[in-house]
Amino acid sequence: MTALRVIAAAVVDAGRLLVVSKRAAPAVFYLPGGKPEPSESAHECLDRELCEELGVRIRDRRHLVEVRAPAALEASDMHMTVFLARLAGAPRRRGEIASLAWWPAAHDVTLAPAVRDHVVPALRARDLL
Repeated sequence: MTALRVIAAAVVDAGRLLVVSKRAAPAVFYLPGGKPEPSESAHECLDRELCEELGVRIRDRRHLVEVRAPAALEASDMHMTVFLARLAGAPRRRGEIASLAWWPAAHDVTLAPAVRDHVVPALRARDLL
């Protein structure tokens, strides 16, 4: 079975991680990003997804981590490439986004397992959280 391909942004500000929930599953919070279109590069995908979801452009990005884990809402494995990103502009809900939160300041959010188990430890190892 082919793994679900996802490109995501870890946006960190003052020790807080930007997470979003989607209308399809508003109780679970993920990193902003999504699935690449055919022949779309990872950078092109991330640019498009953050514009669609948050109404922002990416000012700077660098590779953070590759995550291979079960997808939270789909019955498949997932391969997620995560970039540490800085945004140009303030993020706001758009498209399929139900809500935005800055974790861990927002204590009432449930992080998707891949974010909780892989991305948060990678950010902590770099003293970003």
